[in-house]
Amino acid sequence: MDLTYDQWMTIQAYGKFTLMFIVTVVFYSYIYSLYKRQKTGERDFEKYSSIVHDDSFDQEPLEKRKTKENEKGEK
Repeated sequence: MDLTYDQWMTIQAYGKFTLMFIVTVVFYSYIYSLYKRQKTGERDFEKYSSIVHDDSFDQEPLEKRKTKENEKGEK
């Protein structure tokens, strides 16, 4: 199959448009998920932003870690 220059440029343009569309959808989905988690109180991202200003060894962890034992209901 021999492609001319114009055909190759058309295929490239469609590919670039498709890639940009997919990247845009993924980016806005990520932004929406951050907004939704902040709004529902699942995660407070303002606490994470304060780490920049209050970074020390004596600082308490922001969240407790979930271990497999805690998920199973033990201890």
